[in-house]
Order: sequence, then C-alpha cells, then structure tokens
Amino acid sequence: MAEVLSQPWPWWVCGPLLGLIVPLLLVLSNKEFGISANLRHLCAMIFGRRGSGLDYDWKQAGGWNLIFFLGIAVGGVVANAVHAIGPVQISPHTTSDLARLGIEHSNLLMPASIFSWSALGTLPGFVAVVIGGFLVGFGSRWAGGCTSGHGIFGMANLEVPSLVALVGFFAGGVVATFVLWPLIMRL
Repeated sequence: MAEVLSQPWPWWVCGPLLGLIVPLLLVLSNKEFGISANLRHLCAMIFGRRGSGLDYDWKQAGGWNLIFFLGIAVGGVVANAVHAIGPVQISPHTTSDLARLGIEHSNLLMPASIFSWSALGTLPGFVAVVIGGFLVGFGSRWAGGCTSGHGIFGMANLEVPSLVALVGFFAGGVVATFVLWPLIMRL
C-alpha cells in the first residue's frame, strides 16, 4: 500500500476522484468548494470586528473549509516527511527554456534561484514571490474565487462567471509566462 501511495497516480484515477468532490459536497452538506475563501475566514477569525466587512459568522460560513485547508497543509508536511521529495524530472525542452531565462533547474521541486530566502533579496525573486503573491491573492478575491473554486466547483455547476474567470486565469498565465516573466528575469 505504501508503494501505491508514494507514486504519482494516473489522471484517470485522480480526475474522477476530484470530480466526485463537488457532488458529494452539494448532496451531503450543501457546501461549496474553494481554497481562497479561507484567507477571508482566517482574517475574520483574527481581525473581525463590527462594521469591518469581516463581521460574519466564519465558523458557520467556512469552519469546515478551514479544517480542509489545514488538512492540505498538514498532509503536505506529512507527505514530505514520510516520502522525501526526490529529484523532479521535467522535460528537456522546459529545462532549456528555463536556462534561456537564467533559471537553473537543479532537480528540486522549485528553482532555488527564484524560490529561496536569498533569492527574495533580488529584484526578480521579490517580484515573483511578493508582488506575484499579492496579485494572485488580489485576483482570486476580485474574481470571486481561485482556480480550484472556479475550475472544480463553478464549472461543475455550469456557472458562466466561472468560465469567464478561468479564461481570464489562463490568459493571464500565458501573458505572464511568455511576456512578463522574460521581462522580470532581465531586471
């Protein structure tokens, strides 16, 4: 069993399992799925006060989702402790594209030249992590949810706003990858 759990699962297993989340949440508990709403729930839990916009019953609205979010974080830590992340294999084409941008791929999950404490002091590292993180958070709030909420829950409910949001997410990703990222790496 440990060998099965330590290997990547094929799409034809993970896809249907992920797809079952939406009907199970709706039928069993009338709950919505998404991750970015947890940031609002955490802020309401910590900073909520009358008239602040965070004055709502976060336990009722998202207490279960905070537990789900915590489970993701704890699961990631446990999985890393039990099955240390070994070398990550990426395609030679991606490796050469990264090299052209000045990013060395060292078989780690994330390139240390961008995602490390020392890289945070560089302009490209700061832009990628701090500014990029802010824009992801701002964008998911502005779009009314993140890619998991819109892509899994919204699309399963055939919601047009989720389709519009996903088109925007993917278009933004393409522009960031092929236009903005090369400019950022030249800074």
